[in-house]
Amino acid sequence: MTVTSTTPARAATGARRGTRAESRRTDGTAVRVLVVDDEASLAELLSLALRYEGWTVRSAGDGATALRAAREFRPDVVLLDVTLPDVDGLSLLGSLRRELPGVPVLFLTAKDAVEDRIAGLTAGGDDQVTKPFSLEEVVARLRGLIRRSDAAQARSGSLLTVGDLTLDEDSHEVTRGGVSIHLTATEFELLRYLMRNPRRVLSKAQILDRVWSYDFGGQANVVELYISYLRRKIDAGRSPMIHTRRGAGYLLKPGE
Repeated sequence: MTVTSTTPARAATGARRGTRAESRRTDGTAVRVLVVDDEASLAELLSLALRYEGWTVRSAGDGATALRAAREFRPDVVLLDVTLPDVDGLSLLGSLRRELPGVPVLFLTAKDAVEDRIAGLTAGGDDQVTKPFSLEEVVARLRGLIRRSDAAQARSGSLLTVGDLTLDEDSHEVTRGGVSIHLTATEFELLRYLMRNPRRVLSKAQILDRVWSYDFGGQANVVELYISYLRRKIDAGRSPMIHTRRGAGYLLKPGE
């Protein structure tokens, strides 16, 4: 085992003493972390420590699984081992960047030579830790990457973009293909939630909680109603972006 920390609980102690802002995304959901390491016991230990932080974690043991997870899970940060059974971690990073251009990546490496560290950063990695490492160090570095990523997004403005659909969170202007779309306040909040979670299936319960901020009880069909309103304005005469996953919920993705 290449970890020097005592327990995952200890790794989370620092965060619990201070702010937990890095545990939540702007829409209130938990930060999503993808752990890519072919050593199952290490991946499990890392995942446990990160869940103590309040983060949602998914793990992958090879490059192919990692790419599928990136497409489905849409992580906010990736913990990536340089050495994988089917692909070099530096090469995998290129594929991850094409799928998730802005996602921060922390490399795990067993090599401590200066040229190896430079290679990882040159390939596009944001930071790296060398094995053996402590869980506390990994958690601290990930939290730092998340803070910097959040700051960068704040500097980039308030524009959300999915395909040819854009939403300005400050001006409340919405356009698709350059054509302005007028939305009511509730329609705007629903679309904003969908656009903050592109390609992710959101259940009716999640939508009720985030958009209406309370449970409608037996009136969950209000979600269906407002989804239909949005479809008439967003998808009418265009390639559909809002999709239903029967029994699961709704998702928004770029049109064909």
